[in-house]
Amino acid sequence: MINIKSCLLFIPLLLAGTSFRPQNTQVWNNKKCAVVLTYDDAIDVDLDNVVPALDSMKLKGTFYIIGSSPVVNKRMGEWRRAAKHGHELGNHSLFHPCDGSLPGRSFVGPDNDLSKYSVARTVDEIRATNSLLKAIDGKDVRTFAYPCGDRKIGDVFFYEQLRNDFAGARGVTPGLQTIDKVDLDNVDCYAINGQTADYMIALVKKAMETHTLLVFLFHGVGGGHNLNVSLKEHSQLLHFIKQNEKDIWVAPMVDVAVRIREYQVANHLKRN
Repeated sequence: MINIKSCLLFIPLLLAGTSFRPQNTQVWNNKKCAVVLTYDDAIDVDLDNVVPALDSMKLKGTFYIIGSSPVVNKRMGEWRRAAKHGHELGNHSLFHPCDGSLPGRSFVGPDNDLSKYSVARTVDEIRATNSLLKAIDGKDVRTFAYPCGDRKIGDVFFYEQLRNDFAGARGVTPGLQTIDKVDLDNVDCYAINGQTADYMIALVKKAMETHTLLVFLFHGVGGGHNLNVSLKEHSQLLHFIKQNEKDIWVAPMVDVAVRIREYQVANHLKRN
């Protein structure tokens, strides 16, 4: 004999299970997870090594541009072509100021010491970089990446004055997060410096398993920076992502940030 009471108790569990599965599989553009490939500082290897590698596999990345970088001035046409091919030119400030008052910051010169900046100067320089980038790619929507991961001047979070200028901002704290937990003021990422392809691929697999956002932060790829990953390891990562593209949404940070914002607004989630 069927126990009606037991059936009624089971229905909410059944409905909860059916609503949970679509949430996991649909929030990331109908894929299991989202992976964002970001490259900092506007250096020659971005154009020499990274853009050709991404283009060869029809993958899109985000290049966080320092406005004053000579590589921007000398190779502007190539940056413009990269943007036309679907890569994001993100904002990494005009002069890459970092907080020189923090431990281990002897590399910070007095002219680029964020601790000596005013908030107004910081905001103005970042907005000036947006104007430069718009002159290159013609776009109004992009994301920001904190130089050295520094978010404050004194006790002030300077990005609070820039929220309306960007779709989101990438930080430097490692982590994998579901779409409802992402803080668009400080998106988590994994900084890569000498790690193997196995390590990076394991992160991608974990993101697939947990239906989360995974952001990679690269500097040098095959040289060009003291923070570096080899061409071989980087290539193996790209090949793995491409081979599993049916389960991985690979997109520039701006596209993913816009999707996260839409989801969080639709679900009335407050930004941190």
